[in-house]
Amino acid sequence: MSAKKKLVKKKLVKKLIKKSKAPLKKASSTKKINKAKPVAKKAKPVLKKTAKKAPAKKIINKPVKAIVKPIAIEKIKPVKEKKVLVSKTEKENIEKAVTVKRPRKSSKKPIITLPPPPKIEVSNYPKNKVKTLLISQPKPVEGDKNPYLDLGKKYNLLPTFRQFIKIEGLNSQDFRTQRVDILEHGAVILTSRLSVDHYFRLCNEMRITVPESMKYFCINEQTAYYLQKYIQYRKRKIFFGHGTILDLVDVIRKNKDEKFLLPASDVTKEQIVDFLDELKITYTKATFYRTVSANLSDIKSLNDYDMLVFFTPAGIKSLKQNFPNFKQGSTRIAAFGHVAAQTVKDLGYRLDIFAPNPQNPSMSGAIDAYIKEANKR
Repeated sequence: MSAKKKLVKKKLVKKLIKKSKAPLKKASSTKKINKAKPVAKKAKPVLKKTAKKAPAKKIINKPVKAIVKPIAIEKIKPVKEKKVLVSKTEKENIEKAVTVKRPRKSSKKPIITLPPPPKIEVSNYPKNKVKTLLISQPKPVEGDKNPYLDLGKKYNLLPTFRQFIKIEGLNSQDFRTQRVDILEHGAVILTSRLSVDHYFRLCNEMRITVPESMKYFCINEQTAYYLQKYIQYRKRKIFFGHGTILDLVDVIRKNKDEKFLLPASDVTKEQIVDFLDELKITYTKATFYRTVSANLSDIKSLNDYDMLVFFTPAGIKSLKQNFPNFKQGSTRIAAFGHVAAQTVKDLGYRLDIFAPNPQNPSMSGAIDAYIKEANKR
């Protein structure tokens, strides 16, 4: 019986060893147990830290020096010119042929230059002492500064003021004979205070209201400010120069589409008319007033004066008209302006002082220089 028990035990041991060596069964063979899955908690959004951008560095392109390699220049042998036989007629045709160049349109404005005035020669008459002056201008108001009164105090002179001419304004009837329509013109050129006065006087007589759009071109600043007597200065278009008509070139060119009116006397400076002709603008020259010789019967003798001073050619003509038998003798004559100086010579008188000149631009300055030298003796 013991032998049998031992065999049974060996069999059981072998079975147990086989079971232990057998592979484990998959989990699917085991009984499934449904267990509740745990709910996952929502994760909070994590803010990412943004890294600060570093400032971009400026890239400066440094100038790179170009390396120039020397180029090998081959020597070219001079080619001998072949003589070409040309007939005489062909030679003449070649010489006559001229290349025609097309003129280029330049953007530069043409420079206006008036012809130079004629040279005025002054006489070499001996410079005697000067004590009395007759100046062909109206007497200045008391308190006003006058260069000729200053000369009288400086050299103990006796200056006398007497106007040789007078201005007469044209009436509306005489003006209409010129057939000039004032309102047709959009701009006026004013050369003196007289032209301002007579322009507005005739407008009032003819019952013409000057429009606010009217443009005024004045020869100097004094004439421009004188317009305040008739119009409001700020509301109007007013342009002025510095004493000559050439100062208004650029302003007139900008307004060349306008029709200009030039109020003038019967004796007008030719320089102004030549200037307007050269600008090629449409303008009308109209006589608004005339210059007439004054009655000088109150002057007994002109030889009582050491010097006569004239500023206009009309004043010298008045001298000839009032004193046809006047002989100059030792009386000196001074004239201002080229036209007045030429009129002195044309009427047979001697010219002793002329202004403006390079040394003295004013009449009073030229007389001062003359008396300074003459009264030394």
